[in-house]
Amino acid sequence: MAKLSVGDKMPNFKFNTAYETGKTIEAVLKGKVRTVFWVLRYIGCPTCRYDIHLMATRYQEFLDLDTQIFVVMQSDSANVKESLQDSGLPFEIICDTNMEIYRKLEIPATSCKEERMPTLPEDLAKLEEKRKRVKELGLVHGKYEGNEQQLPALFVTEEDGTVRYVHYAKNSIDMPTVDEMLTLLKEYN
Repeated sequence: MAKLSVGDKMPNFKFNTAYETGKTIEAVLKGKVRTVFWVLRYIGCPTCRYDIHLMATRYQEFLDLDTQIFVVMQSDSANVKESLQDSGLPFEIICDTNMEIYRKLEIPATSCKEERMPTLPEDLAKLEEKRKRVKELGLVHGKYEGNEQQLPALFVTEEDGTVRYVHYAKNSIDMPTVDEMLTLLKEYN
């Protein structure tokens, strides 16, 4: 498989979530105009947890746009369940412990933390603001899982699997925000 581009079809992966096994991309796309696959690192990462928190608090806005979210993480299901402890997350986390989705979609990782971290002043400011919000919520680092240097990515697909939007991050903060995604999805309607 190669990196996805707009217009490609999302491969029909078989995957497990924290609570269900044997799901397929084709099956979960049915019935929703769009699906966002938000690919992060692992549930113990505080900034990833912050992103999940934001998606959860704003999830109704995604549903109002007939869009569902799946978060892909390197975490195993037991660790996701333990970390979220009945938080009532309104979307599912795909547990890709073998990193098959990361590999098949060619979502890169860096070789060291320094390569993963942003260097531009505007990106550093974004990271500092995010860290401030993480601290305000009291999120702390949990268990390490998978590849610590994994970069994030984001894909928006139509119900038929056609990829509508693709973003492969260049560093750990180079991702669309929840607000940016909602604005983009509104433009599609």
